[in-house]
Amino acid sequence: MRLRFVVVSAAAGLILACSHGPVAPTGSEAGSSGASAAGTPPVTSAPAPPAPAPAPAPVLVHEDVRVDMRDDCEPHSFNAALGPGTCTINGSVTLAVFTASLQRHGFVHAWAFTPPGAQVAIGQAFAATNRGGEVHTFTEVGNFGGGIVPTLNDLGKFGPPAPECNALEDDDFVRPGGTYFEHVDRPGTVKFQCCIHPWMRLEATSK
Repeated sequence: MRLRFVVVSAAAGLILACSHGPVAPTGSEAGSSGASAAGTPPVTSAPAPPAPAPAPAPVLVHEDVRVDMRDDCEPHSFNAALGPGTCTINGSVTLAVFTASLQRHGFVHAWAFTPPGAQVAIGQAFAATNRGGEVHTFTEVGNFGGGIVPTLNDLGKFGPPAPECNALEDDDFVRPGGTYFEHVDRPGTVKFQCCIHPWMRLEATSK
């Protein structure tokens, strides 16, 4: 049985709107704050789970396999469209550029798990820390799939949500600065994705 818990830091605000791309983008993802392509539907967020009580800072040990959950959201455009506190960092990718890149490429390069792959020993734990400005999840799935935000699924053509994403609990949502721990208890291939931004993915081999 996999033990799971999350250590999160207090953060202002919450979003459900998260990314790993298998290849670098060839379009204008890193562009300025220009408008998105005509006909692009607005990005919407899912209902936010209740905020947990503040928790102590995570204690990492050298045996943990450390993963960074990253994004580069530009706060003015994200917060204006999706609500205050959606983005808590001073990033450079506007919502319009984010939307256009997702529609064109199926991912946004700056939204990613790093590293995207790893080798892990049974008994070790992944320690996934949110280094970005949006809420993410680090969810083990049997197979990669869509997430819980229908608009993002449609823009990226991810298909139905991974079943595990439909069974999230409040402590699965990792706010900026928080760390989520996932222990490995079996050999083979293990897969993780963000259930908000489903192109954020990691595939690991355990033995």
